[in-house]
Amino acid sequence: MDAALLAGAGAAVMGVFKYNFAAQFLSRVLPFLYNVWFVRQLNSNDCAAYALQLPLFINSVLFLSREGFRRACLRSDSQSGDSLTDEETLRVAWMVIPFGILITSIGSLFVLSVKKLKFSDPYAKATLIIGFACVLELMAEPLYILSQKKKYYIIRVYTEPAASVLRCLTTFIFINGHFKVKPTEVTELCRTKNAIYIAEKLVVFSLSQVAYAACIFIGYWAYFLMFTDTKTFDLLPVRFSSLMHYDKQLLHMCMLFTGQTFRKLILQEGEKFVLVWFDTPYNQAAYGLVDKIGSLVVRIVFLPFEESSYATFARLAGESPQNISSLEGSLLGALKLIMLIGLVVISFGPSYSYTLLKLLYGEDHSDGEASVILRYYCFYIISLAMNGTSEAFLHAVANENQLKQSNDMLLLFSMIYIILNIVLIKSAGAVGLLAANSIRLIPLSALHASRLGHFAHFWPDHSFL
Repeated sequence: MDAALLAGAGAAVMGVFKYNFAAQFLSRVLPFLYNVWFVRQLNSNDCAAYALQLPLFINSVLFLSREGFRRACLRSDSQSGDSLTDEETLRVAWMVIPFGILITSIGSLFVLSVKKLKFSDPYAKATLIIGFACVLELMAEPLYILSQKKKYYIIRVYTEPAASVLRCLTTFIFINGHFKVKPTEVTELCRTKNAIYIAEKLVVFSLSQVAYAACIFIGYWAYFLMFTDTKTFDLLPVRFSSLMHYDKQLLHMCMLFTGQTFRKLILQEGEKFVLVWFDTPYNQAAYGLVDKIGSLVVRIVFLPFEESSYATFARLAGESPQNISSLEGSLLGALKLIMLIGLVVISFGPSYSYTLLKLLYGEDHSDGEASVILRYYCFYIISLAMNGTSEAFLHAVANENQLKQSNDMLLLFSMIYIILNIVLIKSAGAVGLLAANSIRLIPLSALHASRLGHFAHFWPDHSFL
């Protein structure tokens, strides 16, 4: 491949990556440091809800609601075959709101019914408040999609860190302001100098999530209305002559990707669902804390890299066939960089797992199973990163039939994965969940490799493998 083309392709990925990386770094590091202080005040039951259960609910609702729309709207598929206009994209993107309300309602009712909660219970209040926060954050989703298409990456750099700081400040103000509610008969006092109730902390966490969502909503709307030539009615769906005049091909792709997100959710978060159902609060807390440390690397580096790669792949794939060399260069450059980062984690992570946990969370968590889980998590990260990048490429260039085939295969892998989780958690605890994760990536990697070989068959002058 021509060196200039390879360099240009790599620059295209890195140009988007630097903005996504900055946004994730600024919005994750400060909250992580703040969480270190907050976790030290919690017992195992409270920590399990804070570190695993409620974040799992948030991630599930948001992922199912918007991921399919993000994937589809950033592609160039349309009925006419031409590039979609901003208005055509927004017509479909606004459909994420009613769909998100439906997902949030179903998820909230499911949690309340499974835990047999009353609306007056603190956990129920926290769940409902978080549901409202998810809907509020989804109100900015059409503008997020539009900003990605118009390359307004700077919005994310400022908005997400500001929202994260506001979330931390909200928690700090409520706790140090002695925020209290009337205790119930099942409420216990936390061992803190402020004597904050355990139940209250779940409510405080949910209120801080509302503050985060409000900042995201205001940030995106303020940018488009104040720093661009866009008018309010250009963004709202009420301006469109008829909401029924939407691009059916784009909506179909949204539903296709959304169907895939249900399978992906099982593959990505399945071990946490199994952990919540079958394991003790202590192990849930240990795994949740390790996942917060591991996900710091995943969210700061790998997630923005995957998003940047997908945006670049989708743009290059939607342009002229002469961009095949650039597309190949982008993929190879992305895989090499992600492999290098993963090897660094493997080299240093396992040896310093215990020390890191002791410094961050104290002896109560470092002397338990958490340090062992973190050692295995370091090996799992590199497989997760490689799979995410190759999957981003396939989603960007695959046609409808290939996506349907991938959906069918994901359904099969999801069923196998859940069985592995249930079996291994009973024999190896939380470490067994990481083993199941690693095993499920083997057939997924084989599937992606076969798909890459399929694309190389149609482009005989270029080898992706």
